[in-house]
Order: sequence, then C-alpha cells, then structure tokens
Amino acid sequence: MRVGQGIVAPEALLITVAPTGAETSKADFPQLPTTLDELVQTAQECEAAGAAMIHVHIRDDEHRPTLDLVRLTDTVQALRESTDLVVQLSTGGSVHDPLDSRLKVLDAAPDSCSLTMGTTNFGDDVFSNPWPFVCELYQLSQERQVVPEFELFDLGHVAALHRLLDRYGLPYGGSVHCDLVMGVPGGMPGTADALVSAVGVLPDQVTSWSATGIGRTTLPVALAALSKGGHLRVGMEDVLSVRQGEPVGSNRQLVARAVAMGEIAQKRPMTTTEARTLLGLARAEV
Repeated sequence: MRVGQGIVAPEALLITVAPTGAETSKADFPQLPTTLDELVQTAQECEAAGAAMIHVHIRDDEHRPTLDLVRLTDTVQALRESTDLVVQLSTGGSVHDPLDSRLKVLDAAPDSCSLTMGTTNFGDDVFSNPWPFVCELYQLSQERQVVPEFELFDLGHVAALHRLLDRYGLPYGGSVHCDLVMGVPGGMPGTADALVSAVGVLPDQVTSWSATGIGRTTLPVALAALSKGGHLRVGMEDVLSVRQGEPVGSNRQLVARAVAMGEIAQKRPMTTTEARTLLGLARAEV
C-alpha cells in the first residue's frame, strides 16, 4: 500500500556513486575498487564527499565480475557496518550472467536493487532483460521488500515501466525512482534533447529520477539533469576520465565534482536520511 510521499527539501540533490561496474578490468585501471576493503574505503570517502547511495557490483579474488551470494551478502553487511549509505545491488551483473543468478542477488537483502526495464545492445554485447524476467524480478523485489531503481536505457524502457506499474502496482515503500542511463552504445544518446524526451514521458507514478551519462556524455547529461530538476549518478562504472587525457583518481573525485555542479544549481547534497525518505525506505514499514 502506498503511504504519502515523504517530504524532502527541494534543494536536496541525491548523489549516487557507482564505483566499480562490471566492464573495466583492474589491470587496465588499478584505481578501480574491486576488493571488499577497497570498496568500503571508497564508500566511506564518497559518503563524506556527499553521496547518499552506492550502486554495487562486486568482483572475485581475480578481480572478475561475480554474483557470488556469499560475497554479495558480506558486501552488504560491510557497507552497512561502515557507512550509512543506501546500499543498492546491481541485478544486471555482467552482460554474461544468467538470469537465474541475477534473481538471486535479492537474497543478499540490500536496501535497493537496480531493475533494468528491457533488453538493449551494450556495445558489442547484448544486455538481456526479457519481459518475463523483468516481471519476475519486480514481483520478487516487492516480496523481499527491496526498493527497486528502474534503469532506463531507452524510450522503449520508459514505455515498459508504464506497463509494469499498471500491471503490478507500486514498488515496496511506495516511491518510484528511475535512473536514465544515457550514452551507452546501443541505447539513447547522452544529450539534453534525449533527456528531455525521456523525462517528458515518465509515468505519473514516478516520484524521483536521476541520470547517468556514460563516458564523454557524463557532463552534458549531468548538467541537463540538474536543469530539469533531476538527481545524479556518478562513478568509475560510468566514466574513467575527468577531462580529456586525465584519468579519474578516485570515485570521491567524481562525487565532489557532482557536488560542485549541484552548488551552481543551488542544490546541496542529500543526506542519507533524506535519501531513505525519498526512496520510500523511511516509511516502508508503515
């Protein structure tokens, strides 16, 4: 049952950090946090810099993407013990992970999970999210009391979100938070025009949205999102340079840049308590 949307100050900006991802190798980018200790340290630094939610992919001992449930559970526990961040696990994993393994991510009991609303070309690969899988994952999130973030890579994904909410109702906690993932080769372009188009057709039930620009679209998308009243996701999962020829030194650096852009738009970083209210976590037990 939906409880009225929690009140969050309009100047509060939700900054989500996506520190690792599943695409970049540790060998190619040593700054990437791939061990649990590195991830915890990154989370603490990013929380101090202004992030309120962390979007988590994990790696194995060889720094390869994994959905090992023990590692996922240990990661959720470690992040909760060391930070107050909203912990969101990726159910996308790697593009090579089977659907049944991706469903089991919710067994690690995160606060939130990503839920991608359709299949998309992902560079040379295919990120598979068939409609029956989307429906099963959504109903499982309702059952497990995990708040989903709907990831939208294309306008077709927005249409699918309308369909999902009409068929299965609101998510656990009553809020509907989306993230527009833009600039992926095969998805919608990372432009202001594309962002405005996507935001204009979001379902009425949407209570908040953020945007992510991949690679060189990071800054255009962030600036467009701020101008439209949206929130931001940043991190090494999405971009590996701060400007041409200058690699990212840390995820904290990207969070600090998002905070600075927010200040220009007269926004301040949202607290973790406010983030829980925004996402429905603070009232989910009511």
